[in-house]
Amino acid sequence: MQGAAAPSQLPEVAAVPWRPRVDAARLRGRGRLWTATTVAHVAPLVAVAAGMVALEPLAAPVSAIALALAWAIPALYAQRGGNVVRPARRGGEAAERRAAGLLGDLVGHEARELHARTGLVLERGGLGTWVVGEAGALLVAPGGRRVWCWCVRAADPALPAGDRVAHLLLALREDEAGFATVANLAFSGAPWRVRARMGRRARPALDAAVAAARLDRR
Repeated sequence: MQGAAAPSQLPEVAAVPWRPRVDAARLRGRGRLWTATTVAHVAPLVAVAAGMVALEPLAAPVSAIALALAWAIPALYAQRGGNVVRPARRGGEAAERRAAGLLGDLVGHEARELHARTGLVLERGGLGTWVVGEAGALLVAPGGRRVWCWCVRAADPALPAGDRVAHLLLALREDEAGFATVANLAFSGAPWRVRARMGRRARPALDAAVAAARLDRR
């Protein structure tokens, strides 16, 4: 009797042998590490702001600057996260229509409708609910309380947007853990932080992913 076939693995995984293969436990650990790193940057600034006012009320303007920096650091990190699904420059209109049509053949009706509105594709996976864009993807954890933002280099930046999305979607379906292993983590945190830094057109895709992730947790 032959053994079960080994799960497929993306060839790109071999190019990053120093990275441990991503699983749910490692994702949670990376999320906690990202939060701890952010706190380590922000907490000293908040402490300095509070201490300066306590010691010298006239130092309030300087304290305000420290608080502004404490607010800006997480915002800049979240901006990096939102940028991974920012649309790139479009090619010819005819090529974009053909690519969108081919992408539509890979997904269901709801995903096609969402892509038409947002340029992003919703995909449920074993690690959570994904939002796939042209050069990156968002992964919303079950329960919808955390999102990981992954930056992925497209195979050919000259391809129409739909082809680039399809390329990443197929890679994700082939090897979800490998996809997350190869991709570069740009941000991890609360979905509302990323949403505030995304374009208005793209926000409904993240909203849909959070809603789906909350249902998956039940």
